[in-house]
Amino acid sequence: MSAELKAHPLNQVARMLTWGALALIVYGVLGWLAAQPWFALTTLEVKTPVQHVTEAQIRLVAERKVRGTFFTVDLDRVRESLEKLPWVREARVERRWPDTLVVSLVEHVPLARWNDHALVSSEGEIFGAAVSGKLPRLTGPDEASAEVVAAYRRHSRALAPLGLHIEALRLSPRRAWRIEVDNGMQLALGRDQADARLARFVALYPRLFAAPPATDDQTVIAVVPVAVDLRYPDGFAVRMPRGHMPARFAAPPVKPSQT
Repeated sequence: MSAELKAHPLNQVARMLTWGALALIVYGVLGWLAAQPWFALTTLEVKTPVQHVTEAQIRLVAERKVRGTFFTVDLDRVRESLEKLPWVREARVERRWPDTLVVSLVEHVPLARWNDHALVSSEGEIFGAAVSGKLPRLTGPDEASAEVVAAYRRHSRALAPLGLHIEALRLSPRRAWRIEVDNGMQLALGRDQADARLARFVALYPRLFAAPPATDDQTVIAVVPVAVDLRYPDGFAVRMPRGHMPARFAAPPVKPSQT
């Protein structure tokens, strides 16, 4: 075997080592350039309008979590930090040449208070935040939040023809439903056939509890039940305020004598 043939494999190894060394040098140079202050991030732009998240909160996250330059900043780290803010449901962070981070935020839309310590969104997501104003109260196991939100929507639609609005909806640990509406009435729906039971009650409510026609000299006010137990197969039990009975069964008012 000639010396030229023996040297050929050694030449290939040498070339590979040379190219590998050059690649490492180029990589190191590019890394050094990318880390230079010439490519520092100097601008933070919030692309989407926000209602609850403040500019101060976003800038605080940027000051604490944005490290590196345009090329080396960890976008995932910044995004995860923004998504920990109370009202943020989803965040997206992008670079824009030459020195800008662009932030897009999707906020939670609060539907109700949840278990007296949090809020629940219209998607059934539980989140912690402070909110002013009156919201309905939903109660139940955390893992059933989406189910409770869906039931709230259905029952709200069912009660709408009566002009009633849900102030509280509860799903107990035994999976029994209970509603409190804005006129103070409480409805026990039980565990099974809750939608059908509520529909039956809504259909009968105007006949049983609407105020009777007023006379010329007397104004009649409807008296609503304190509580209604709908957990009966063919009806429901009603508890009226003390001294009252459903209008359907009340005696008609006596017209004063004209003598």
